[in-house]
Amino acid sequence: MTIETLAGSSGLLEGNNKKITYFSNSYVLGLTVVAGIGGLLFGYDTGVISGALLYIRDDFEEVNQSSFLQETIVSMAMVGAMIGAAVGGWINDAYGRKKATLLADVVFTLGSVTMAISPNPYILILGRLLVGLGIGVASVTAPVYIAEAAPSEIRGGLVSTNVLMITGGQFLSYLVNLAFTEVPGTWRWMLGVSALPAIIQFFLMLYLPESPRWLYMKKYKTEAIVVLSKIYDPCRLEEEIEQLAASLEEDRQRKNRVSCLDVFRSKELRLAFFTGAGIQAFQQFTGINTVMYYSPTIVQMAGFNSNQLALLLSLIIAFMNALGTILGIYLIDHFGRKKLALSSLFGVTLSLIILAMAFLLEPSTSANGVYGWIAVLGLALYISFFAPGMGPVPWTVNSEIYPEAYRGVCGGMSATVNWVSNLIVAQSFLSVADAVGVGSTFLILAGVAIVAIVFVVVFLPETKGLTFEEVEKIWKEKASSSSDGRGVLGTGNEPLLRP
Repeated sequence: MTIETLAGSSGLLEGNNKKITYFSNSYVLGLTVVAGIGGLLFGYDTGVISGALLYIRDDFEEVNQSSFLQETIVSMAMVGAMIGAAVGGWINDAYGRKKATLLADVVFTLGSVTMAISPNPYILILGRLLVGLGIGVASVTAPVYIAEAAPSEIRGGLVSTNVLMITGGQFLSYLVNLAFTEVPGTWRWMLGVSALPAIIQFFLMLYLPESPRWLYMKKYKTEAIVVLSKIYDPCRLEEEIEQLAASLEEDRQRKNRVSCLDVFRSKELRLAFFTGAGIQAFQQFTGINTVMYYSPTIVQMAGFNSNQLALLLSLIIAFMNALGTILGIYLIDHFGRKKLALSSLFGVTLSLIILAMAFLLEPSTSANGVYGWIAVLGLALYISFFAPGMGPVPWTVNSEIYPEAYRGVCGGMSATVNWVSNLIVAQSFLSVADAVGVGSTFLILAGVAIVAIVFVVVFLPETKGLTFEEVEKIWKEKASSSSDGRGVLGTGNEPLLRP
């Protein structure tokens, strides 16, 4: 069967001269939405535990009396996610993106059911670990699966859809928490209901194809061309296949066995990973999950003592996070990754300074005063600047900057960096705030944001509209031009990734 025959058999192709847009191909958009359910699970779990914990404490006296148990229940999902992300990269490359997604759904469902029926806090912690494992695998798999099926000109927007699902899941978790507050079983429903999206994604994924680039890399060429023919017109399809063939030929010249150690042996891979892992770490260390995990607490710290008002304001912030991500879907392929990250970080820095000043200047006797509202304004501005830029950019960049053979491994390693950073921030915010004050803590985060700006300027290349092969050439050129061995660029003695 020829390429032209395969292409002509699809009713979902773009016309030869028709520009590919976000909504122009329902097939690709469908793949994106289904894969993005993993992001929904990711977001839901990070948000739901804050409300569920209030009722878990009521049911288990030992949890109520132990801050350590409470912290463990919250953080065990992050521990599982770190493990899942690290292993998920290898699963992606060895068995494919589709099988990795199916495995993540099974593990997540088992974790959700385990939490819902937990007879004691220790079984609950086991359930949190299983859920975290599923989230970790999904956090690696979904962006890569979407990126490898997406045309280069809309890849950023489609990968950002996964981030929209994450922020949407966080918003949904607040709504679910409110819905089940008066229902018998409260927290069991809050935690158990998350199994439903995982089950839905599992059955939908059974009918979806494997990533075409993974198929081609594993020499399932006919299957890969069938999938690609549903995405591109005949002329573009031929170009894509030629690029895939060139990549496959280059892969043959590398070691047959992909190893994590290769990331540190090759100058090109080391540069790409340093950039990808760095932008993931800065996403967390600029404080996003401080805001998402502790926004009710921050609101109360600002003088608003009502639990209902704190939850309402937090719900509004979560909604703004989702809206900002929608804006990011448009901007990332029009404005570019680097410019979007920089503009986002400048706004984040300003917002953190406003937050810091609100707490540093507020009189200790003030309640619901001017400075309290300034703090709320700072939170709103923070989300408004963060969500369109530093929300989607790290995940998009990490889905496209690595060579085909290493995309799963490197993506898993960088996602692990994200989860480790997430855990550090979540576990340290309240302690640091107690030690140096809330205002000073936000100033520290502002300082980190300034360092992040310098990092993006120096290391992050613009990848808007580039093919995977063109992105690889960027790292090859950077590696070649850095043979003097300065900084993280290498000693100049390592072999390049490709001859």
